[in-house]
Amino acid sequence: MLKIRKISEVVGLKVFTDSGEFYGEVEEANVVDNKIDGWRIRVNNSLLSRIGGARGVIIPHQFVKSVGDVFII
Repeated sequence: MLKIRKISEVVGLKVFTDSGEFYGEVEEANVVDNKIDGWRIRVNNSLLSRIGGARGVIIPHQFVKSVGDVFII
C-alpha cells in the first residue's frame, strides 16, 4: 500500500545511499508544475564541501529509491 507523506515530514530526514553510506540530510524539495522535480540535500563532511565551497547537492527525484524513516538514493 502506498503511503503518502507531506514534504514537511521528509525535510530533515537523513539520506543514505543504497550501499548504506550516510550522504546528508534533506533540506528542501524543488517543485515544478505541482510535481517534485528534485531534492536539495545538505551534505556534511564530504568532498563536496571542499570543492568550491558547496554545501549540498540537488538530487533528481528519479534517483530516490525509498522514503521511510530515512531517505535512500
